[in-house]
Amino acid sequence: MNIYSFAHNQTGLQEKSIENTIQLLQDGATIPFISRYRKELTGGLDEMQVAVIRDALKKFDELTQRQKTICKAIEEQGKLTPELEQKINATFDATALEDIYLPYKQKRLTRGEKARKLGLEPLAKNIMSQRGGDPERMAQSFVKGEVESEETAIQGAKDIIAEWVNENANLRARVRKLFQRKAVIQTKVAKGKKEEGEKYADYFEFSESLYKIPSHRLLAIIRGEREGILALKAQPDKDEAIELVTSFFVKTSDACGSLVKEACVDAYGRLVSPSIENEVIQEAKLKADQEAIQVFAKNLKQLLLASPLGAKRTLALDPGFRTGCKVVCLDEQGTLLNNCTIYPHPPQNEREKATAKIAQLVQMYKIEAVAIGDGTAGRETENFIRRIRFDRDLEVFIVREDGASIYSASAIARKEFPDYDVTVRGAVSIGRRLMDPLSELVKIDPKSIGVGQYQHEVDQKLLKESLDDVVVSAVNTVGVDVNMASSYLLQYVSGLGPTLAENIVKHRQENGPFNSRESLKKVKLLGPKAYEQAAGFLRIRDGVNPLDNSAVHPESYDLVEKIAKKAKLKVDELIGNEQVLSALKLQDVEGADQFTFNDIIAELKKPGRDPRKKAKVFEFNQQIKTIADLIVGMKLPGIVTNVTAFGAFVNIGIKENGLIHKSNLADVYVADPSQFIALHEHVQVEVMEVDVERKRVGLKKVV
Repeated sequence: MNIYSFAHNQTGLQEKSIENTIQLLQDGATIPFISRYRKELTGGLDEMQVAVIRDALKKFDELTQRQKTICKAIEEQGKLTPELEQKINATFDATALEDIYLPYKQKRLTRGEKARKLGLEPLAKNIMSQRGGDPERMAQSFVKGEVESEETAIQGAKDIIAEWVNENANLRARVRKLFQRKAVIQTKVAKGKKEEGEKYADYFEFSESLYKIPSHRLLAIIRGEREGILALKAQPDKDEAIELVTSFFVKTSDACGSLVKEACVDAYGRLVSPSIENEVIQEAKLKADQEAIQVFAKNLKQLLLASPLGAKRTLALDPGFRTGCKVVCLDEQGTLLNNCTIYPHPPQNEREKATAKIAQLVQMYKIEAVAIGDGTAGRETENFIRRIRFDRDLEVFIVREDGASIYSASAIARKEFPDYDVTVRGAVSIGRRLMDPLSELVKIDPKSIGVGQYQHEVDQKLLKESLDDVVVSAVNTVGVDVNMASSYLLQYVSGLGPTLAENIVKHRQENGPFNSRESLKKVKLLGPKAYEQAAGFLRIRDGVNPLDNSAVHPESYDLVEKIAKKAKLKVDELIGNEQVLSALKLQDVEGADQFTFNDIIAELKKPGRDPRKKAKVFEFNQQIKTIADLIVGMKLPGIVTNVTAFGAFVNIGIKENGLIHKSNLADVYVADPSQFIALHEHVQVEVMEVDVERKRVGLKKVV
């Protein structure tokens, strides 16, 4: 099997599209570049489809490398036959490959291996053949040395047969299928852990089909096991499993057949079952990981593409009670202008002094918007700010502050603000998040942003790869102003990376702003390939060429010139002229393919358009301060803070987020909550349940 047919089997995509995509990937093209500027080669594959092909290519490489490793290991034992080598090289299922290798793996000194060393393998073969005869008489000739009796010899032979049973690839495949279809996961509380593990009370005596268990439930159980609270097992019916094994090997009902049956029962309980059980739990865990990561990735992309306020002078507050509220003033570019601390809340209660200070700052720095962190004292600070009478209209926003403390203590923050402490850095981050969430959030480890589901339980390598893809996708979807962006944002641009991003910023500092995409070629180490991959995603406002502030790639500038010539207009007159652009046809432009033509026309109609919506002001119900204020049936405004596989969490203006279970999201069956609700969505909810003691609030989305 070659890579193209393997990728086709994995993805179901057209082989020609796969072949061209793999070639592009191998030539160093990035996923954003391929999906945006090479549609004519891929047949219009989107980012997700290109990523699936990339992952299939990686999996194929891993499998072929494993095949080589296995063949080499068996060859070193002198046991590699042409037939076996062909079988190994024709197997592209990782589990089946390991089953083939199992009999040849170097083992510790097992019971079967000890019996072999005592010379009992011929006896095991005689019994296993089940051609009749008395096993005890067969065993007599093996009684010597450490083999003290016929019983010892027969037991040794059974130990060898048990290992043969365990190492049979066909049998393991059948047992695996039984586990996959019928295994039941069962949990119970570990001895003496009942009080400590109260949050896992639902799983103290629990069972469910492993095949049907939801991902969030399985990950909760695995976390409970990891913390030593729960004990778990996943088994099908034992009698059915043993019947499957014995029927596979037992051919007769005589004495030899009985011994083979005993060996099968032993093999299943001691070797096959524990091994396959571990496999299927890991398989279920991987599936749950992938589902949880998919939820996290969707949430993260929505968060990164959250509505920006834009370039406005902003006053940002990181609220607090005893330690006060840290206040910073930022200009349109997010540069820190001033900082101070106010104490409008208990225990200091310096409300009048704080009011005067805020009003003074707003006037002095011509503030246009206020950003308030949504953590401790957030609601109280919002109420305080809204009561101040300013000399102008101000928009007041509540800003999610998850991860702000991670950023403020990071090396990135120390480099940006070496002369300020973590509280000032945190407040700056809150303000900048309002102005441009994407530019600020790329500085924070995605796992710290607080939109995941059991993110610490899932495969961390898979999680990182997936979240990195999301960040890259978000950055390149929006595009980056090369003269304004930080190196932390630039490094995610297609074709760049940390070194080139730093070089771009350094070049900008030494030579002034870039006036064209062409001038990017002067950046140290930025060669033709990097330029090709990055140019279309970098924006230059007010540059020499108006196309430099669009998503039109420089390689297509000549096509735009042809389009303008056909329309008898200059390029800058063509841009934004929807009437003329809508009238153009593919056949009017020589040398253009349909995909490129469509993309160019769409971009010229609205060049450099930010795909994100503008930030909207939101206000909670001012009468609701704590969970005790809630009444069942009450309808409230809220903001979605997290979407999971089982529902969505909503901030309704109190410390505790309410949960809209997926059964309360719509009047139809909801399989995937993300199809019905989105992160940061402003929603109207109805209070369904209030549990003050457990601090839980059940909500229903009001449609």
